[in-house]
Amino acid sequence: MILKTIAALGLPGGSVGVVKFDSLTSFDHQRYDEQGIPNQTAFAGKICPDHFFVSNVEGAVEWGMKKGLSVLVTESAGLCNRCSPYVNGILSVCVIDNLSGVNTPRKIGPMLKYADIVVVTKGDIVSQAEREVFAFNVHEVNAAAIVLFVNGITGQGAFMLARYWQDALDIQTLRDRKLRFTMPAAICSYCTGETLIGEPYQMGMVKRVGFDDA
Repeated sequence: MILKTIAALGLPGGSVGVVKFDSLTSFDHQRYDEQGIPNQTAFAGKICPDHFFVSNVEGAVEWGMKKGLSVLVTESAGLCNRCSPYVNGILSVCVIDNLSGVNTPRKIGPMLKYADIVVVTKGDIVSQAEREVFAFNVHEVNAAAIVLFVNGITGQGAFMLARYWQDALDIQTLRDRKLRFTMPAAICSYCTGETLIGEPYQMGMVKRVGFDDA
């Protein structure tokens, strides 16, 4: 989908770059290299991917500025649904698979609720009724969102997405900008490397469930 949208922008080669934030591995760089798109890939490893993203996204912008990019896409590879590392004033896009179920938009949380644009993929292989219900549920969660159906294979719908990209705010830095929503609470002992299970090993911010006896 990103490749199709970059093509739809119609900008000179090398003026659009991508930074992919992932957890353990990714092969997306191969696709970008084939298309001559400047790109970087960063892996969170054992670090919380959400905190990792926010800690490094300013560096990504600095890299884009040094490369002389006109457009920089930062892809988070689908962070946990609790998170929303969107930045105030920066165009934010949430991508959802239409095959994930019509109720999925109600489960995603801040990642969808605070997006400017919600892109729905694989809408071509479900019925029109399913697409409409899916879009309705998206608007139930985020009434202000623009919902676009984009085919990542054929590129159908990518031109419209590219138009919104072109209207995005022109910035030089993210420094001192604020996130639209808070990150997950931290830190517990497992955040710092603990592997043993049991209450004596659980310290810091811990949330316990009150299970019924029945």
